[in-house]
Amino acid sequence: MTPLATRSTRANTFTVTTSSHLTPDDDMNHYQQEYKVDFVDKWDEVIDWKRRQQSEGNFFINTLHEYGVKRVLDVATGTGFHSIQLLNAGFDVISADGSTHMLTKACNNAKQYGLHLKVTQADWRWLNRTIHDKFDAIICLGNSFTHLFKENDQKNALAEFYRCLKHNGILIIDQRNYDAILDTGFNAAHQYYYCGKSVSIQPDYIDEQLLRLRYAFSDGTQHHLNLHPLRFSKMVALLNGAGFKYKKTLGDFKEVYHTNEPDFLIHIVEK
Repeated sequence: MTPLATRSTRANTFTVTTSSHLTPDDDMNHYQQEYKVDFVDKWDEVIDWKRRQQSEGNFFINTLHEYGVKRVLDVATGTGFHSIQLLNAGFDVISADGSTHMLTKACNNAKQYGLHLKVTQADWRWLNRTIHDKFDAIICLGNSFTHLFKENDQKNALAEFYRCLKHNGILIIDQRNYDAILDTGFNAAHQYYYCGKSVSIQPDYIDEQLLRLRYAFSDGTQHHLNLHPLRFSKMVALLNGAGFKYKKTLGDFKEVYHTNEPDFLIHIVEK
């Protein structure tokens, strides 16, 4: 059935409803199939590194310094934005991703900055098969965790993150504000994280189990991502269940915010 798109009262916002139910396969093959070479080649248009840097400032660098971090595992490297930022700031960084295409793009981006990334392809659910060191911090950014749909996979991934951290190590993990998306509609403000103005990001489908986003580029090409809309309470429960000590959640880098206001939520937890 074709989803019905209806405008809401929020600017640049609409809600998608449908009576059908979709459950995408969430294994590594599915993830790799979504991030094909032609989509990965355009991913930096979605981010817009210059505007993203302006919107984030030194938030992650300052936060890691605040917790005395030296070694960082970036488990969702993507095209390398945060790994490169952290390397430039003097951190020892290992960069991991499930997509070889993303890692190749990240390494090429790093070369443009005169840097060399230490990369590894890894599935979070069995991260310790690939990563054997311990880290002061793990970052899982860019709404990446919500590529996992099954609760067991979510629990396994967080357990693997926990094992890779030193005592008192921190995990910084973010997500879209799915409570706002599900309750009041999708808002593609392009203010944080995905700052590119040459791409339109809109949902083709949304329910409590699936958000299917369409990325439409100015050259007419389109790509899709399937994501699991984790509500805030569920994410916190998963983090607590994995043994993490909950520290705080920020909305669009602010410690004080209204529930439906931010586009992204950033959770900081400690082992």
